[in-house]
Amino acid sequence: MREPVGEFAHELEVALTAASEAAAILMRHFAGPSESWEKSEDNPVTHADLEADRAIGAHLSRAFPEDGMLSEETADQASRHRCRRAWIIDPMDGTKEFVARIPEFAVSIALAEAGEPVAGVVLNPAAGVAVLASRGGGAWRATWARGEIGPATRVAVSRCARLSEAVVIASRTEISRGQLEPYAKWFREVRPMGSIAWKLASVASGHGDLNVSLAPKSEWDVCAGDLLLREAGGVYLSFDGARRIYNQPDPRIEEPMAAGSPALVEAFCRRVRG
Repeated sequence: MREPVGEFAHELEVALTAASEAAAILMRHFAGPSESWEKSEDNPVTHADLEADRAIGAHLSRAFPEDGMLSEETADQASRHRCRRAWIIDPMDGTKEFVARIPEFAVSIALAEAGEPVAGVVLNPAAGVAVLASRGGGAWRATWARGEIGPATRVAVSRCARLSEAVVIASRTEISRGQLEPYAKWFREVRPMGSIAWKLASVASGHGDLNVSLAPKSEWDVCAGDLLLREAGGVYLSFDGARRIYNQPDPRIEEPMAAGSPALVEAFCRRVRG
């Protein structure tokens, strides 16, 4: 694939190596029986999550021992929000899909510096795709197979600017709960998909025009995808038009969010506010 370039090229290369190892772990578990249990209501975890988390943590702490770290599957470090740089990790976003054998789960790894995402990768091993970016270097989509990253091509968000023509990628859980119903008639199509990290990577790649996400999320779900969107010419904003500043003491994101081209997100948010 294309060698990463720019100020954070080394960080992206390490993140990609860590994501590839974690992805191989997930696929090994995906091929066999997978025990899961509930961390909290409607929040499953598996041995695959935990093993992938250990592998990612080992890579990043070895390469960048001074950086903070925030991971869904590791006890929060009280000191990490005082670090200028912090890695924000979900070893497997979309565990419910993984357990159900739906190929819409992904490894998500991002580096935030002073609250801004600067390097990130979202890797869906079941789809054989990695989407990656570093600040100023553009967003790229590469093939992945058996632990190897293949050729990459630069990607950009869709040029669709009309809500009535938009294909919206949304959570199948939110769709099943009827949470998208107030907006569904605004769009040409609402398409269900797992993993929010994978949804954001798909929109950044132009595979769908808009993501609307209503349920609470955490920074590890979306930080990498946020960077992919920015580098692909898009935005990831709350409905009131605000961007997330990452590595907050509380990583939970309560606000509904929208992702896509600036024109499409602005059209959607303006209609919501109106």
